Amino acid sequence: MGHREDLLEGAKRCLLEKGYARTTARDIVAASGTNLASIGYHYGSKEALLNQAFLKVTEEWGDTVSTPSGDDPSESTDPFERFEAAWGKVIGSYETSRSLWKLQLEVMSRIDEDPELRRAIAGPQQEGRQGLAENFQGLDPESDPERVRTAGLVYQALVAGVMMQWLVDPETAPSAKDLTDGLRVIVENEKP
Repeated sequence: MGHREDLLEGAKRCLLEKGYARTTARDIVAASGTNLASIGYHYGSKEALLNQAFLKVTEEWGDTVSTPSGDDPSESTDPFERFEAAWGKVIGSYETSRSLWKLQLEVMSRIDEDPELRRAIAGPQQEGRQGLAENFQGLDPESDPERVRTAGLVYQALVAGVMMQWLVDPETAPSAKDLTDGLRVIVENEKP
């Protein structure tokens, strides 16, 4: 790995350990084994590096919950089974990725004061919605972009809301089955 990659890896570690506001350029340098000048040379600023690192850790989390494994029930043709399987992966990741979710909340609280941060996450946020629609629903963005867009909006809202419930009180936060049963009630007016 070169300095650019080392800096990104170091910044990712610092973000997850210290958060966005408390991470200094010196922290990143210590974590990456590089030097202060490398940050400016490769990324322009500490903030640009942190923004890139934030996007990368979020993308990596998305990859972990979308990776099929063998007889993956998320590949079922039954939409409720697929929904529950996908949510099982997401909810199963919450405890191990707690620092990421705390970071997400911190970053969202900063966007009004940091237009560069807002711009940095706006485009990838749309890509994330598309990825959620593809992974959760099996929708193809090429053949049905409007369905992908609207399904992605709903999934992103659910991910954020469920994540907040897990951060506050994991004991009463919804399970994948709870979410599926709730969806059935909403869509079919069924009793679980």
